[in-house]
Amino acid sequence: MLHQAGPVIHCDHVVKRFYEDAQPGDAGVVRRGLWRRRKREVTAVAGISLDTHPGEVLGILGANGSGKSTLIRLISTLLLPDDGTIEVFGLDVTKHAREIRRRINRVSVEASFFKKLSALENLMFTGRLYGLSAQETRQRVHYILGRLGFSAAKVNATLESMSRGQQQKVAIARAFMTTPELLLLDEPTTGLDPKSRRDVQDFLEEIKATRETTIILTTHDMAEAERLCDRVAILDAGRLVALDTPQALKQQAGSDVESFEDVFFAFVGRDDWEEAMADEDLA
Repeated sequence: MLHQAGPVIHCDHVVKRFYEDAQPGDAGVVRRGLWRRRKREVTAVAGISLDTHPGEVLGILGANGSGKSTLIRLISTLLLPDDGTIEVFGLDVTKHAREIRRRINRVSVEASFFKKLSALENLMFTGRLYGLSAQETRQRVHYILGRLGFSAAKVNATLESMSRGQQQKVAIARAFMTTPELLLLDEPTTGLDPKSRRDVQDFLEEIKATRETTIILTTHDMAEAERLCDRVAILDAGRLVALDTPQALKQQAGSDVESFEDVFFAFVGRDDWEEAMADEDLA
C-alpha cells in the first residue's frame, strides 16, 4: 500500500442539492428542465467538513434522509458536489475520478451482480478483472465467503436464487477480493440475520487488525458503530452535528446515557429518528 501523507478523505464545506417535483405550498420552488417544471430544492448534504485518517474506521450515523448515502456517493465519485471540495488520496473528486475509483471499493444495499451466474462465478469474474490468477481468486473466494459464514453448498448457486442477506454477503466478499486502500461500506449488514451480521462484524474487525485499509461505514446499528468505529460522525438533515470517538460522544451526551443509541438520540432527537424510520417503512 502506498503511504498516505495527510488525510485519506478531506471534505471541506461540501454541499449537494437535488430537485424533486414541487407540491402546492412548497417553499424553495424553482423552475428547471426543458419544460421549466416547478421543482423543490432539497439540500441532502449541507456544508459538511471532515477528514478521515489512514487506517481509520469512521462511522457515519443518521436517520433516513440525513445525507449518509449521498456523502458516500460523493466520496466514491458517483456524484459530484455542488459546492465545497472533496479530496480522496489528495486528489480532487471532480478532476481525478478515474484514478480514485481504481483505489477504492464500495458495498451498498443495492449491490448489482450477474444474477444468472453463481456466487463463485461472479467473484471469479471480479478477481480476473483485478488481475488475479484463477487459482488465487478461487482461494480468496472460498476463504472470504467462509469467514463470512457463507454456506459452502451455496457457492455454486445462482445469485437470483439467494436471499437478500446472502447476496449482501457476496457483495461484501467482492469488496474484499482485492486489497483496496479505501472501503466505503454503505449499510453493509442491512438485511442480514443476527448470526450473519456478527460474522460480517467479526470479519471487519479482522480486516481492521491486519490491514491498513481505511473504512467508511454507514449503519443504523448503533452497537455495530460503537464496536467497529474509531470515530463516529452523526448527521442530521444533511449537517454534521457531532464527530468524535464513541467514548467521547458518550461523555458529551451526558451522564444519564446508557447505550450508544441514547448518544445518537441526544444529538438528533428521538422524535426526528422515529419519524424518519416511519417514513421509510411506508415507502
